[in-house]
Amino acid sequence: MATPQQGPETRLQIRRTFAAPRKKVFEAWTQREKLEKWMCRDNPNNTPRYIEFNDVRPGSANLMEIRTADGSVYRQRVVFREVKVPEKLVFTWAWERFSASGQKEEQQEETLVTVEFHERGNSTEVVLTHEFFRDAKQRDQHSKGWNGCFDVLAEYLGSQAGERK
Repeated sequence: MATPQQGPETRLQIRRTFAAPRKKVFEAWTQREKLEKWMCRDNPNNTPRYIEFNDVRPGSANLMEIRTADGSVYRQRVVFREVKVPEKLVFTWAWERFSASGQKEEQQEETLVTVEFHERGNSTEVVLTHEFFRDAKQRDQHSKGWNGCFDVLAEYLGSQAGERK
């Protein structure tokens, strides 16, 4: 992974509290059947599916394909670097976008995501840090995407929209 200059424009941090126990929230991130219920489902016109899903452990990789309404396809790949059940996940994150005809149109270089799970009584605070973006525009696009995913995760976990911070 190339390491661009690190600064506020290349780093994103989101804190969200979910009305669910930490074990349940962690499992929503690490079990395929649960992850497929919320990840990249913030746009009802998108159809995400995992085409490769491995055990969540350091070195394992997962590949998701997201088909959009216009026929474009995003391929998102994560490789786990650290897994500390049920406290922390660290993984690389990269994606490519293809046109409906299969032509590669765009690629995001590898970035790094750290997700921490903190018990807060009967709830769980998730702190997501996503870093090494190319620029502020890319960071802001991911902020919108992650917050949308977290909204769906909150619904999936049976809570309200989750408390944004």
